[in-house]
Amino acid sequence: MRTDLGWDTRPMPRTRPRRQPPRPSSAALFTGLTEPETALAAGSPLAARMRPRELEEYVGQSHLVGPGRLLRRAIDAGQLPSMVFWGPPGTGKTTLAAIAARRAKARFMPLSAVASGVADLRRIIEEARELRAATGERTVLFIDEIHRFNKAQQDAVLPSVENGDVILIGATTENPSFEVISALLSRSRVFTLKPLTEDDVRVIVRRSLEDERGLAGKVRLDQEAEDALVVVANGDARVALNTLELAADASADGHVTLTAVKDALQRRSLVYDRQGDAHYDTISAFIKSVRGSDPDGSLYWLMRMIDSGEDPLFIARRLVILAAEDVGLGDPQALVLASSAQQAVHLIGMPEGYYPLAEATVYLALAPKSDSIKRARHALDDDLENTRADPVPLHLRNAPTQLMKKLDHGKGYRYAHDAPGHFDAQETFLPDSLAGRVYYEPTDLGAEGELKARLEGLRSARARARARRGDTSGEPPAPG
Repeated sequence: MRTDLGWDTRPMPRTRPRRQPPRPSSAALFTGLTEPETALAAGSPLAARMRPRELEEYVGQSHLVGPGRLLRRAIDAGQLPSMVFWGPPGTGKTTLAAIAARRAKARFMPLSAVASGVADLRRIIEEARELRAATGERTVLFIDEIHRFNKAQQDAVLPSVENGDVILIGATTENPSFEVISALLSRSRVFTLKPLTEDDVRVIVRRSLEDERGLAGKVRLDQEAEDALVVVANGDARVALNTLELAADASADGHVTLTAVKDALQRRSLVYDRQGDAHYDTISAFIKSVRGSDPDGSLYWLMRMIDSGEDPLFIARRLVILAAEDVGLGDPQALVLASSAQQAVHLIGMPEGYYPLAEATVYLALAPKSDSIKRARHALDDDLENTRADPVPLHLRNAPTQLMKKLDHGKGYRYAHDAPGHFDAQETFLPDSLAGRVYYEPTDLGAEGELKARLEGLRSARARARARRGDTSGEPPAPG
């Protein structure tokens, strides 16, 4: 560098060049792959190769992307809010996010919550911020299985979503109300994706047979094989395509038969997670079927749980609860049978444990139902919450010491076994403020009908005893 005093030989200060955010190719924009990975796309699984590239190729979810729908209008306009896609596996969550980013001309950056952490989030967010400042281009941050991010990891995304540095699209198979922090939910729209119909899966399978990206007309699929494939896919396009590809690879002449499909699938996979929504939804269906006295529905949901790997002792515990809560005194034997089933399953394990579980299930489904004990609980909770907690009446108190006896603990208590019929109608057991309160109201069903008849006799005797004492106040109404 020339100066007035001659040549300045000092080294130039080294300035750090501004790092330019990577510019993915159009293929990488859709798939989230880098250039070298894109070159390998031809060897990718059939399900990956057949991902729809445009919304017109997208199959299913017409309630979201059909003409005139809110999400469709937003995608067509390129104005994407932050969103959470909630739905079963293989229903198009990742594909829809990628198509939305493409339509919005935004950079698509996918992350798997299973394999990524806060450092990855911060790197992508910083790149997105620099890209937006330099070119105005937006970034769609797609987090697959966002429910696997803990609170701290989800918190790390929040400021960038709030500032508009990224458009967040999260995908989850679990209920976002429980798995996504409320701060993110309040800044996002939740869209629910439904399992694909059999017709949807059939369209996808047939397209993969003919499309150049797929099997390119080199495989012939028997009709009965196709029918089986769309059924066992269970609304999951990925399962259908992976099964088809495996069956085609195993076929020497490109002819896929029903046997080939069954061999490729081996065993139908049910959507079930012991800690997820499917777990709670299935046990709910089971409980409601038993309560509704339908042994067929009850056995179906029982076997769905067993087949999906549910803990048999969890099912047994639910049967014990059902016996007490929903059958109750309509058939007191139900609780005995359910408890025996629980012990039997604990003793013998599975698969033979199915038999005591099924026996208890059918018995409870067909037993007379009574929720009188549960209704009594509600009335009791109401009184405990809204009435004064009076001391235990003196005549009902324990008196193990002379001091307590001098304080009249136990004085005046009428010993039931000294009375005719071992029942003393003059004795009282509630605090005076709750005298005559009724909590247990039996039904006429099953064995409880006999208990009701006995109870009516006992209560009539107590009413007559009060009348003889001159207590004409009558019974206060049962709590509502």
